[in-house]
Amino acid sequence: MQKSGTQAFYTKIQSPIGRLTLVAEESFLTHLLMENQKHAPLPEVYGIRKADLPILQKAASELKLYFEGKIKKFTIPTKPKGTEFQKKVWNALKEIPYGKTLSYGALAHRIGNTNAARAVGLANGRNPISIIVPCHRVIGANNSLTGYGGGLSRKKFLLDLEHKNSN
Repeated sequence: MQKSGTQAFYTKIQSPIGRLTLVAEESFLTHLLMENQKHAPLPEVYGIRKADLPILQKAASELKLYFEGKIKKFTIPTKPKGTEFQKKVWNALKEIPYGKTLSYGALAHRIGNTNAARAVGLANGRNPISIIVPCHRVIGANNSLTGYGGGLSRKKFLLDLEHKNSN
């Protein structure tokens, strides 16, 4: 994740859905990766392991509270790397309320490109900051659980967790 002289740092934490890798550059979280996640960068580009970095500690703390059902919105600053279209999709993901879902087509409509459901799906699948940028909240038009870089069982777990705690 290093580019133009910026140093990346990472830590690994345990969660109810397995080990998560958190990667940060400067004061931003750039990646939240699950074990065996599709489209994950190679581990050697995570940077230096440094669990005591404040941004990584804050991310770990907020994730713990999220999994305990104590917070519904993350405040951790993020800076995902991607194309302008991907960033537009990822920003729209943050607007899907906790405990709610949206179809790929509806998300395409939200970003002003009603014919881009497939492209939205591809961008969603490349989201480097899963959970915090809630790509798990996007489902098929028929309410089916489709595609998730961390696996459908994790997507179901996250949606069930949010549904249980949103009442």
